[in-house]
Amino acid sequence: MSNIVSQGFAPVTLDEAMKFSEMLARSSMVPKAYQGKPEDVLVACQWGREIGLAPMQALQNIAVINGKPSVYGDAAMALVQASPVCDNIEEYMEGEDTENPIAVCIAHRKGRTPVKVTFSVQDAVRANLWGKQGPWTQYPKRMMQMRARGFALRDAFPDVLKGLITAEEAQDYPDQPAKDITPAKPANPLDILPAPVSQPENFNGTWSPEIDDDDIPETAFVNEPEPEVEEVVVTTGDWNLEIPGKPAQSYASQAEWSNAFEEMAAKVMATKLSPTDKMAKLDSLKDANKAALKRMTIEHRLAHTKELARRRTELGL
Repeated sequence: MSNIVSQGFAPVTLDEAMKFSEMLARSSMVPKAYQGKPEDVLVACQWGREIGLAPMQALQNIAVINGKPSVYGDAAMALVQASPVCDNIEEYMEGEDTENPIAVCIAHRKGRTPVKVTFSVQDAVRANLWGKQGPWTQYPKRMMQMRARGFALRDAFPDVLKGLITAEEAQDYPDQPAKDITPAKPANPLDILPAPVSQPENFNGTWSPEIDDDDIPETAFVNEPEPEVEEVVVTTGDWNLEIPGKPAQSYASQAEWSNAFEEMAAKVMATKLSPTDKMAKLDSLKDANKAALKRMTIEHRLAHTKELARRRTELGL
């Protein structure tokens, strides 16, 4: 016989659980991910039962993301705080006025050394999360908090969470295709030799002016060391700085033009425009000066590309 307790209806037998799951799957009151899927409802309720969530709580707080069951960060916090082994959970932000704010979570378990976990903006950048479309763009501080919380709670209370990770973390993991474990056929030793690289007939070992800057991803140079390239002075013609909507400004040398270009970009960053509008103006400035950028030495061209990528990261785009 099923039980009706303060937490709601709780089926006891498998038959009752199946009927209960089918009924919930037909309801529009459950999350869309579970509608029409009684089997998923049953599994979620079972997961909830094992970690201490009532059936409806389980459906609201357990999600299967990229094939892995996970629990939302607020529910994980509630489960841990309700456990008798939890002493306290501390959460706060460090360095909010700096370029590298840090989310901190300290999990205190009774009779154990506290577990302290931090997650910074630099950590998010290394994980390719900073500026990612979705919550990382809309609520970056909250997402950093969830990352620090998820790691700390899993390290300090693995028995309470039963191995579940936070849904916020699971959403950031790519869906990995099934790995092919079929044994490979023995390779022909000649097949592993690198193919000869053919060069154009007029190749002379220098940067081709036909290569468009658009073919070079801005992020490719963010963390790369400065190339050791011998300075080549370009003296052909004047250097004109094209400013959209304003008259062009002429400079006598590549260095003067570069300084003026970066000063103009800095002025754009100092405006009160939105990050999106600032980036649009920076891109417009770059597009208007493509001809000058192509004339530059590799060293100067990469320097401008790195600066534009840095500003894009600073704007969170």
